[in-house]
Amino acid sequence: MSEIAYFEGQFVPLDQANISIKNHSFLYGTSLFEGLRGYWLPEQGCAAIFRMKEHYERILANSRIFFMTPEASLEELMDITTELVRQNAHETDFYIRFTLFKNGNSIGPYLDKVKTDVCIWTNPLGDYVNIADGLHVTISAWRRVDDNAIPPCAKAAGAYMNTAIMITDAKRKGFDEVIALTQEGNVSEGSAMNLFLVRKGKLVTPPTTENILEGVTRDSIITLAREELGLEVEERTVDRTELYRCEEAFFTGTAAQVAPITQIDHRSIGTGKVGPITQRIQQAYFDVVKNKNPKYSHWCTLVDLKR
Repeated sequence: MSEIAYFEGQFVPLDQANISIKNHSFLYGTSLFEGLRGYWLPEQGCAAIFRMKEHYERILANSRIFFMTPEASLEELMDITTELVRQNAHETDFYIRFTLFKNGNSIGPYLDKVKTDVCIWTNPLGDYVNIADGLHVTISAWRRVDDNAIPPCAKAAGAYMNTAIMITDAKRKGFDEVIALTQEGNVSEGSAMNLFLVRKGKLVTPPTTENILEGVTRDSIITLAREELGLEVEERTVDRTELYRCEEAFFTGTAAQVAPITQIDHRSIGTGKVGPITQRIQQAYFDVVKNKNPKYSHWCTLVDLKR
């Protein structure tokens, strides 16, 4: 059975969900997206979409920046997504890509005169990066795009050229991932994920004013660290040298989940192995996304895949 996508108001076979090479979103990168994770729960015979409501609240808020607010409501978008997951019925962990895009064939990089449309597709997805052994990362020579240029708080497709050039250069140098700095030289985030450090037993993460995505997974980790693990969390400016002096470090994100960092610029972080606090956070996180912690079951939208 072919996969199904939601495109221009209909559920259609994926290979029919196409745009023209003259489409505004292709010509100018005028689209916003959200990536969501779904987890297959074989014991329950259903899938769990993690924090769908919060992801869609974020993109609807950010859509106002770019004159890209869709006609569909939050509840309608969630219902459409749930039905798409049911139709594709992935009996494995999977990824959901939700996109708002300027759907017209006009020339000119304006935002307010072109129709906004919605497309959604799903795809099986395991680990996006190595979450078991730890990542070897570098600090990018390229700076994170600024809020007064293309706001990083929104997942604007065009802005991901900034991400692409960072991660491409890093991988060509033999690194797994990259850390971006702001124009002022403060620590921002990874190529497409938020960053946490462990310093003297506390979690430290750059604040939302350091040109980061206001990550849903980031928020989940802060909540779990405080409520489940009793850890103190500081959101504050982080200097570059703190990256080399911290006891542990890890990335968070929908795709990355909780991804340990064991080396930065060839310097070992802590013991050079995945640290104990990172391991505890990983376990707490996966218990939640797999719907094994009843306290946070409201974060999981369960979808019965039975036909």
